[in-house]
Amino acid sequence: MDEDEIMLEDDAIALEDTDDSVQYDADVSKIIPYIMERFNKSEDYRYQDEERWLKAYRNYRGLYGPDVQFTEAEKSRVFIKVTKTKTLAAYGQIVDVLFANSRFPLSVEPTELPEGVVADVHFDPQEPEQLRGETSLSSPYGFSGDGNDLPPGATAQSLLDRIGSMSNKLEPIEDKLKEGPGKTPTAITFSPAMIAAKKMQKKIHDQLEESGANKNLRSSAFEMALFGTGIMKGPFAVDKEYPNWTEDGEYDPTFKTVPQVSHVSVWNFYPDPDANNMDEAQYVIERHKMSRSQMRQLKKRPYFRSQVIDEAIQMGENYNKKYWEDDLSDYAPEHGIDRFEVLEYWGVVDTEMLEEQDVVIPDELKDFDELQANVWICNGKLLRMVLNPFKPAKIPYHAAPYELNPYSFFGVGIAENMDDTQTLMNGFMRMAVDNAVLSGNLIVEVDETNLVPGQDLSLYPGKIFRRQGGAPGQAIFGTKFPNVSSENMMLFDKARVLADESTGFPSFAHGQTGVQGVGRTASGISMLMGAAAGSTKTVIKNVDDYLLRPLGEGFFRFNMQFDFDPEIKGDLEVKARGTESLMANEVRSQRLMQFLQIASNPALAPFAKFQYVIREIAKSMDLDPDKVTNNMDEAALQAEIMKGFQAPAQAQEGAGMAAPAGVDAMDTSGAGGGNIGVGQAPVPGEQGFSANGQTANIEQTQAMGGQQPPMGGVQ
Repeated sequence: MDEDEIMLEDDAIALEDTDDSVQYDADVSKIIPYIMERFNKSEDYRYQDEERWLKAYRNYRGLYGPDVQFTEAEKSRVFIKVTKTKTLAAYGQIVDVLFANSRFPLSVEPTELPEGVVADVHFDPQEPEQLRGETSLSSPYGFSGDGNDLPPGATAQSLLDRIGSMSNKLEPIEDKLKEGPGKTPTAITFSPAMIAAKKMQKKIHDQLEESGANKNLRSSAFEMALFGTGIMKGPFAVDKEYPNWTEDGEYDPTFKTVPQVSHVSVWNFYPDPDANNMDEAQYVIERHKMSRSQMRQLKKRPYFRSQVIDEAIQMGENYNKKYWEDDLSDYAPEHGIDRFEVLEYWGVVDTEMLEEQDVVIPDELKDFDELQANVWICNGKLLRMVLNPFKPAKIPYHAAPYELNPYSFFGVGIAENMDDTQTLMNGFMRMAVDNAVLSGNLIVEVDETNLVPGQDLSLYPGKIFRRQGGAPGQAIFGTKFPNVSSENMMLFDKARVLADESTGFPSFAHGQTGVQGVGRTASGISMLMGAAAGSTKTVIKNVDDYLLRPLGEGFFRFNMQFDFDPEIKGDLEVKARGTESLMANEVRSQRLMQFLQIASNPALAPFAKFQYVIREIAKSMDLDPDKVTNNMDEAALQAEIMKGFQAPAQAQEGAGMAAPAGVDAMDTSGAGGGNIGVGQAPVPGEQGFSANGQTANIEQTQAMGGQQPPMGGVQ
C-alpha cells in the first residue's frame, strides 16, 4: 500500500459534533464528573511526588526553598550546584549510550520460531546427485505429533506462500527451493522472516526520524535524570504538512497521515495512583495548557468536535495555575493567564455506564464489562469522545524510571539521591566563606582614654590618630580571627565523596581532575570507568524495558493496523538495543576482529556467520552496513537467474576459437597456465651458475703468482 493512502478506520466509534452541546450532550454529562473525580484523586496522591520534584528542581537551579532559614550570623548565601553537574553528566551519558550508533536504538527481529512465515529457505546451484530427489516437502519428520506434521493440502506452492515478500524474487527458482538452511558448501540460504523484519525496522526508523523522536527522547531522558521519571506519548496519527510548490510557483502543500510521538512532562502527567507501572494503570490523564490557536488546531485532528470547540473558546480562558508553577518560573508575579486548561483522558470506562448515558455500543463490544476510551474536556465540554481506536487497546503512554521504585509509579532521580549531601556541601561552604571573611580582616580594639576625643575611628592606610596624655601604653590593638575554613573544606570534600556514593556516579566520570591512586594510569581509569558504568547499565535497561520497547511495539501495531504492507508481515518482535551501546565501539570492533581471526581457521569457518560479522564490524565503525556491505544471498540469486543467459554466449565463443590445452590466457605468471614454474636464474656460487669454472681459474692464477695454468685446465 502506498504511504499516501494511509487512512484511519472509518468505523471508529466517536461522539458526533453538534450545534447545541448543552442539549445533545445531556446523555453523556455524567462522564465529565467521572473523569474530574479521577483527576482530583490522582492530583492528591501525587502531592508528595510534587514536593520531591520541587526540591530536586531547586537543587538543580541552585535556589534555596522557603523552608531554609538563615541566622543573623550567616552572611553567605552561596549555593554549590553539584546537583546540576551530576544531573547533566548523567543525562549526557544516557544520551551518548542511546544514540552511540547515530540511530534510534530499536530493532525488529523474527521470533525464535516464526509462524506464518518460513524462517529459512535455500537452493543449491551445484546440488549433489544423491540430494536431487528430495523436494522442499520431503524433509524427514521425527514422529507423529512432533510439530512437523505435513499440513493438509500442502504443495510446493504453499512454500512460496510462506516466504512472504520474497515470493516474486524466488519464483524463477521455485523448483529448486527447499525449506530450511542449506547443508552443502555451495547452498545459498535466504531468510524471509529476517528480510520482513528488516523492512519493518527500516520503516519504523524512518517514521521515528520524521516525528522527531530523537529530540523527544532526549527531553524525556533529561527529566528522567532530574526528577526520576521520563515519559513519552504515542504513536498517534497526525496529518503532517510537506512543503510543495507548483510549476507556477504557487504553494501547494502535501498532507500525509504519519505516526507522531511526543514528550510529556511529569508535571502534566496524572496516572492511576493505585498502579506501579503503565501495565497496571487503568487510566492516565494529561493536562494541557493551550492557547486559542492551539485549540483551533484541534479541529483539524480526527474526531474532534469543531463546533463544541468553538463553544468552549467563546466561554473564555479557564486556566488556573498550580502552586508549583510559580516555583518553576522563579516566583513570577501573579497575573492572569490567557490559556485554556484541557484534560486528555485515556483509560477504561464501564460499559454499563456508557449504556446508561445512551451511548451506542456495537454488538461485538457489548459482551465486554469495560472499554478503553479517549475523552478530551475543556470548560465542561466534551471536545472529543471516541473508543480507543488502537488494536489491541492500550494506553499510549510510556513512563521509564531512572531508578526503579517498586512501590511507586514515579522513580527516583539523581537530584533526590544527593539531596542530603547537597545540603551538607552548602552548609560547610557557607561556614567556610563566613569564617574566611572574618579571618581575612583584623578586629581592631581602641582605648579611647588615650586618644583625643572626637576623632574619626575609620581605618585606611596612612591613618593618623592623635594621642593625648595619659598612662604610657598602646591605644590601638589589632586581633586576627582564627581561620578554620580548611577544616570546613575537608568536610565539604567528604560530603562530595558521599555524593558520589549516593548517586553511583563518580566525579571522575564527568571530568574531575586530580584523581589519585589507581586512577593515574590508563588501565586504572579504564577499570574505574567500567565499574562506574554499572549504575548506567541499570538506567539504560529501564529505558529499554519501560520506554523503548513499548514505543517500538506501538509503531509496529500502528503500521500493521493503519498502513498494512504484505512485505513487512511476519512473526516479528521489537527489541530495544540501548544496552548494546554501553560497550564502546572501539572495544566492540576489536572483539569482532578477534572473532574474525579465530573463525578464519578452516576447521572453525563452517561455524561462523561471516556476513553477520562483517555487518557488525561496519556498525561498530559508525558505517551504514546496507551501503558498505554486499548481500551475498541476493548476489547468488541474481547469478543463478543470469546463468541461463550466459551459457549460450559462452558456448558460441568456445566454438569460434579453442585455446591450447593447459593454457590460461588470464595467467600473468608466465607459466602459460602449466604446473611448471619459470624459476629464477642461479646466483654466483650456486649450482648451475655458468661462470663457476672461470671463477675458479682466476683464483688459481692469483695463487701461482700471476702465471697462467697450462692448457688443459687447473692443475
